Amino acid sequence: MTTIRLITKINAPIQTVFDLARNIDVHQQSTALSDEKTIAGKTSGLIELGETVTFQGKHFGFYLQHQSQITEMEMPNYFVDEMRKGHFKYFRHEHTFVTQNGHTAMIDFLQYKVPFGVLGKLFNKLFLRKHLEDFLLKRNQMLKDLAEKK
Repeated sequence: MTTIRLITKINAPIQTVFDLARNIDVHQQSTALSDEKTIAGKTSGLIELGETVTFQGKHFGFYLQHQSQITEMEMPNYFVDEMRKGHFKYFRHEHTFVTQNGHTAMIDFLQYKVPFGVLGKLFNKLFLRKHLEDFLLKRNQMLKDLAEKK
């Protein structure tokens, strides 16, 4: 299993950051480079507990689909999305929000498993982990910019 943990400090109220992080429209804006679009489930606005969203985006030259469901939520501190359909063996992304010294710390804790045995592990080590980390960093920077402008 691979784990990615990121902390982004944002000078904005916790509720603002929480809502931006679960906003489908903002997600699509932040992933424009991979041409990511919603194609099923919740397709706009704030995703809520129990709802699913299916994204299609171009990664590594292929259009791939990924369906996630919000499986846990404690407003405005925490939510979890877990893959229901997609190309991973396992995918769970915990989003935690904490107020610290007048700013909000947004903490991403992503765990995933790749398919295809040794080849999948090699692909993960050489390309996938960095791709996912960069994807999250770009998304988080956009969330930070939007939240701090409000």
